[in-house]
Amino acid sequence: MDDLVLHPMKEVKVVVSGEQRKLVTDLLDRIEATGYTIIAITAGKGHGGLQESHFMFGGMESLEMILTVVPEEKVEPILAGLKTLFSHQSGVMFVSDVAVSRREYFGKS
Repeated sequence: MDDLVLHPMKEVKVVVSGEQRKLVTDLLDRIEATGYTIIAITAGKGHGGLQESHFMFGGMESLEMILTVVPEEKVEPILAGLKTLFSHQSGVMFVSDVAVSRREYFGKS
């Protein structure tokens, strides 16, 4: 069996209110991220204090984390796209180094 090879990529996690989800996912679609995962956050504490979800129709009162793994060159367009959002809305973004075994799944062959 061939040895498993890992390839460096970037993981981007964006935490925003549910009403901002479409803005973030549209941005990821525009920069051609190959996929993303959305996780509903039931509670958390940060700069704005304790945040707890209030489950309403459509989930717009909750916090959500949208995460994706992209090649490094796609991080800057994501930062540029979220700059305006973060200047007017609460939210946070984390960028981490990760390694993936199937590079072609993430936009790099």
